[in-house]
Amino acid sequence: MVPDVQIILSTLRISVALIFLLYASFSDYKTREVSNKVWVFFALSALALTVVELPYYWSMPDILSYGLCFGLTAAFAVILFYSGGFGGADAKALMCLALVLPFYPEILLTPLSGTISLISEKFFPISVFSNSVLLAAATAIYIFLRNITWRIRTSRELFEQSQKNESFGKKALVLITGYKISVNKLKEKWHVYPLEDIEETGNELKRKLLLVPKDESREAIVERLAKAVEAKKIQDMVWATPGLPMLIFITAGLIIALFLGDIVWIFVRFLLA
Repeated sequence: MVPDVQIILSTLRISVALIFLLYASFSDYKTREVSNKVWVFFALSALALTVVELPYYWSMPDILSYGLCFGLTAAFAVILFYSGGFGGADAKALMCLALVLPFYPEILLTPLSGTISLISEKFFPISVFSNSVLLAAATAIYIFLRNITWRIRTSRELFEQSQKNESFGKKALVLITGYKISVNKLKEKWHVYPLEDIEETGNELKRKLLLVPKDESREAIVERLAKAVEAKKIQDMVWATPGLPMLIFITAGLIIALFLGDIVWIFVRFLLA
């Protein structure tokens, strides 16, 4: 095989990654679900490209690095999933990415930042992940400004009743991850999760903030909030958070990692310059 063929294979790897992730992102945005068939075909396509390329261009150290990258990425994704920091589709996306693009495709591209980070060179999916997390975190700025604007526009308090007694840290996190929404809208928008719940003891009602909304308890919490609003025990504006379509951020993180570079590495280089 000639070098031109290796360039073609690298182009195919990038194309496969982008095609499957773009489709998965669209599905995630529309339904917040991605069929397992997507990940099966993604993984098989990635392995097929590796099988074709392996005997011609891969040395034993490359094969070991490939296995190490996939193993560490898979372990990282599984830990994030079971700790509640990642959805199942997000974890599968990272693992498939480790199969198709374990290393930065430097034979084909050079990032606009001018250098390839050490992480991108050997563990490219981790660079993609860090980029995606930074992009997702940027939404916190929009949510915070939305809350401040709502406070000024309505002149209503952001935290009501017993919520005022919650810790500063918890209130700060809610301010950058959620916003006020009516209970009726919360019922309609199934991908929006309540960030508060209520407890009733006798005639006493306590409103508490939630930091990690749970899928399995969403309907029960929404029902409790709706009954409290109907009984006029609380006002019809409660804290909620949109279920972020993380796959969109992963896809954007991949595009940035390919053409711009590792954002964290760029920032570190800027500080050390």
